[in-house]
Amino acid sequence: MLNDEFGNRRFIIGGLMILVVLIYIIRLFDLQILDNTYQDKADSNAFLKKIEFPARGLIKDRNGEILVFNKPAYDVMMVVREMKDFDTLTFCKLLNITPMNFTERTKEMHRRKGYSPYTPQPFMTQLSAEDYGILQEQLFRFPGISLQKRTLRDYNYHNAALLLGSIGEVNKKMIDADPDFYIQGDYAGQNGIEQTYEKYLRGEKGMEIFLRDAHGRVQGRYENGDYDVASRPGKDLTLSIDINLQAYGEKLMQNKVGSIAAIDPSTGEILALVSSPTYDPSLLVGRKRSMNYAKLLNDPLLPLYDRPMMACYPPGSTFKTANALILQQEKIIREYTAFPCHSGYHVGSFTVGCHAHFSPLNLIQSVQHSCNAYYCAGFRAMMDHPKYKGISNSFEVWKKHVVSLGFGYKLGADVPNEKRGFIPNSKYYDQIYGENRWKSLMIVSNSIGQGEILATPLQIANLAAIIANRGYYYVPHLVKDIEGQQLDSLYRTKKVSTIDSIYFIPVIEGMELVMSSGTGYASRIDSIAVCGKTGTAQNPHGEDHSLFMAFAPKNDPKIAICVVVENSGFGATWAAPIATLMMEKYLKGYIPRRRLWMEDRILNANLLPKKHVSETK
Repeated sequence: MLNDEFGNRRFIIGGLMILVVLIYIIRLFDLQILDNTYQDKADSNAFLKKIEFPARGLIKDRNGEILVFNKPAYDVMMVVREMKDFDTLTFCKLLNITPMNFTERTKEMHRRKGYSPYTPQPFMTQLSAEDYGILQEQLFRFPGISLQKRTLRDYNYHNAALLLGSIGEVNKKMIDADPDFYIQGDYAGQNGIEQTYEKYLRGEKGMEIFLRDAHGRVQGRYENGDYDVASRPGKDLTLSIDINLQAYGEKLMQNKVGSIAAIDPSTGEILALVSSPTYDPSLLVGRKRSMNYAKLLNDPLLPLYDRPMMACYPPGSTFKTANALILQQEKIIREYTAFPCHSGYHVGSFTVGCHAHFSPLNLIQSVQHSCNAYYCAGFRAMMDHPKYKGISNSFEVWKKHVVSLGFGYKLGADVPNEKRGFIPNSKYYDQIYGENRWKSLMIVSNSIGQGEILATPLQIANLAAIIANRGYYYVPHLVKDIEGQQLDSLYRTKKVSTIDSIYFIPVIEGMELVMSSGTGYASRIDSIAVCGKTGTAQNPHGEDHSLFMAFAPKNDPKIAICVVVENSGFGATWAAPIATLMMEKYLKGYIPRRRLWMEDRILNANLLPKKHVSETK
């Protein structure tokens, strides 16, 4: 019994000793491996590590014009443990801040993830070169303060703000997504090209290591700089936009709400992407960024809203071209198929009105005169055709063709805020009316681009590009070239629609007649064969939107375009002249004397909503 008792005690004592050893091992592991506090203290006593921020890549237009470049800026860095006998009042005067603001900034600095009193922490960012010069002269008076160089964006043009994007401080989500690169206080692209191509533009950070003495004073580079890492500048981008065309478009759209999207059909390269109203991109640079952003955000005309990519409208009569293609492909109509029009389409008490023109019309003439009755009749003939065995099936066939023409889903453009628009499916109508309880007459508005259909200006411009190419397109994109890189294959791969190329011929003939003797006649261009289609999108909240879609020249297309002018009426009145002025500017390089009156009319027009017009007087 006695031996057993001693044996048990021996095991208990041995177990306790092992437990104590394990606790010491775990604690040592925590201190030496997991907890960086003592490493920070040791390193900060011996070394001063300074991040070297790379210069962001330049952004140029398609002709090599530099749009975005860099200018020097400086961050005020603070090592809290070294700030002894600190003259706070003088320091605040030099930075033009109040002592209260100093206190708020230091508290915020303490709350940041990764804060350490032993390493440099950003106190104030983006000092200008002028502010830097003032502080640099007095820096010796402020222990623990150093200046770290970085760059700010600057602009040679006051245009293209939304498509270029801006730079702002990273948030927690961005840091968590790329913790190996970003830390609190870093800056990155927040929207537009700056965001989409951030990893190319930002470059790679460098590091300079300096040796300290026992009093914390810098003695020089550690090991003569052998362990320094040089930063690598970001890659330059060449955009597809023509900055002169972009600037001209923004000028034409002054005092108007709407957008312009222009594409090179042969490549999918975006030539201009105008959102109106717009703003000067330099407003969102430097220490005034937050204040200016708040003003733009609160502007009732929404200058931060990227209309060519995000605004969704009923495409109106521009969509008749898509239905003309689908009805041919499904053998519902042929080029010479005619339907009557008696001032509209009438079934009992149901009427879709139409403007005056001769009757009946064939396919080409229906495009030329934008006949509503023609497309109502053709659409219903397809929906009710017995070969589909039910309207749900015929509608799904119709939708498949519409999607192949670039509607209903995001195109995949290299801009982060693209919207998909909306194309309903048969289940959508089942939910509204009940399964097998809806008829073709109930959805006939789809035939003329109204009803539930919504499209972005970029999608409508892309439809013009598909028609120009007789059946295919490239995903619209803003970047033409990345320094040392190949463009993503998405933008180099041809996307072919479900419509045979032969069916585009009568549609193109009709679009040419729109400009030579139809609804777009007043906006024609001498010596250039333009193929266009006017449109008027119904707006339940006010006056209708003016739309126009076109491409030119007819047999060698170099530009496809969509213009939307909100709350301004017929497509021929405002959108068509703006579009053809843009096309002529791009193709000829100037506006001829014959059309200067039209340019003046557009430039002097104020089509802002009435309450905003009165505010500008």
